[in-house]
Amino acid sequence: MAAEIDEPVTPAGRLFLQPQIDQVINCAMASEHEIPLDSIKPEIQNSLLLVHPKFRSLMVRDSVGREYWRRTEVDVDRHLIFIHRRLSEDPSVSDEDAVNDYLADLSNSSPLPADKPLWEIHILVAHKSAVFRVHHALGDGVYLMAMLLSFCRRIDDPSQTPSIRGVDTSSFMPRRWTVPTLVKIVWFTVIYVLEIALRILWRRDRRTAVSGGDGVELWPRKLATARFRLDDMKTVKRAVPNSTINDVLFGILSSGISRYLNIRSSKALKEGERITGATMVNLRQQYLSSLKDHHASTQHGNRFGVILLPIYYHGHGLNPLDSVKRAKAMIDKKKLSLEALFTYVVSLLVTCFFGAKLTSIIDYRIFCNTTFTISNVAGPEEKMTLVGNVVKYIRATSSSLPHAITMHMVSYAGYADMQILVAKDVIPDPKVLAKCFEDALAEMKEAAESSCPKS
Repeated sequence: MAAEIDEPVTPAGRLFLQPQIDQVINCAMASEHEIPLDSIKPEIQNSLLLVHPKFRSLMVRDSVGREYWRRTEVDVDRHLIFIHRRLSEDPSVSDEDAVNDYLADLSNSSPLPADKPLWEIHILVAHKSAVFRVHHALGDGVYLMAMLLSFCRRIDDPSQTPSIRGVDTSSFMPRRWTVPTLVKIVWFTVIYVLEIALRILWRRDRRTAVSGGDGVELWPRKLATARFRLDDMKTVKRAVPNSTINDVLFGILSSGISRYLNIRSSKALKEGERITGATMVNLRQQYLSSLKDHHASTQHGNRFGVILLPIYYHGHGLNPLDSVKRAKAMIDKKKLSLEALFTYVVSLLVTCFFGAKLTSIIDYRIFCNTTFTISNVAGPEEKMTLVGNVVKYIRATSSSLPHAITMHMVSYAGYADMQILVAKDVIPDPKVLAKCFEDALAEMKEAAESSCPKS
């Protein structure tokens, strides 16, 4: 019986429970009208949230400190937090800014209580918004997005929950294993694994106006949103043959951060100066539709590898599309390596044999020696409703990391919203940084339309 009740936390889940890497995902959904408060509790009770075991379990530790999930009765009232007042006394503060400020405060000052399952829902009544807080130990962004959507309904068919595309498990894995490809796989894997080892030991990015470091995860945060039209990103994608939305995103990051550094830095950086980001690559083999089967829930959770993704500083005068071409060349090489799989396996082995504490120290070193974190999660392509109200946007961020800048992008209904969480003592003006990203895409779109005029 005990074996059925106490399920060991996965190695990746144990990592996210370590103090240095403790991560809570905070996702905000805003509706067009006031949320009917009397409908929220029944909606939760009828959702997939209370079907999956981890959302009905306490995280407990045994006598030697090993973590387990223990089934418990869920008191939904303890997981619902209603805030009726406006979050700011200043009437000029918009609802979006107020919600962003709330998320920024949560990111480094509000851990989830351990005496109940590790999730909460905050209803910001005056701002017509709901904030879903879920510990990263329960699952990665793709998995948790599917759980979040179990609360929502399609506008065209309210009996159905929204759907998103299945996870492309091969996006960072080689597709064809020819001899030349195998040689490239070995070469790029060795190079990139060596680079990660050097990052763990001593190598770090040159300090800039956006650099973080040891202890920065404890500093106060600000949050701003950069909003992109997916059609604009697709226009740029079509102008660069065989490119992807991720290639365009990294082109935007390269151009936008360069713009911001040109504004902030008292002295110019060298042309081509490298600025390195870290991202988690999903390695799951299932599609999101399988989440409807609660018997398959143990196949989900966290399955990812960490890879390093560099961008390069450039001054004025560069063709905007060159940033996308450079990003595509870099990401194509990453796709030909086993870097993500290698880091996943090594992290698994280190955690199993030496404990999650050592794994967290290694990951913390990688974060300290790089400059930013970036993630990109796909949401529904069509608009949906939350307890009967049309959802205006979905935005996500997470607990603070040693990086001074952490970016999480979620797409929904034709737009991609990127939450830019910054250490405000390092980056006091995140809205300026967000504008730099938006301007970068606008410039790329203009260049793309000029290079490919409509017939």
